[in-house]
Amino acid sequence: VQLQESGPGLVKPSQTLSLTCTVSGGSITTNDYRWVWIRQPPGKGLEWVGSIHSSAGAYYRPSLKSRTSISRDTSKNQFTLQLSSVTPEDTAVYYCVRAGNWVYDYWGQGTQVTVSS
Repeated sequence: VQLQESGPGLVKPSQTLSLTCTVSGGSITTNDYRWVWIRQPPGKGLEWVGSIHSSAGAYYRPSLKSRTSISRDTSKNQFTLQLSSVTPEDTAVYYCVRAGNWVYDYWGQGTQVTVSS
């Protein structure tokens, strides 16, 4: 299984950050896994942003819930993160991850997103 993030590396404050994760070697329609977005701000630890599951739907970090949307395109085997009204505090390396029970087993390489004017 391989995951690859894509999207702009620079976003202006108040705009919407949009990242896509393309999955190969496994289907995102399976009920066996959740498909997760995790980020790491500079100098800080990993932060769970949200996830999507084929039957359970999407879940978001409570502090980001009002600004976050995760969706999927099953025809392309992709899932997408949208984070609106971004501020410099949203600057981070963003990872897409496959998660099973208690295991985050496959990670994308990560993509740097900087929020700056």
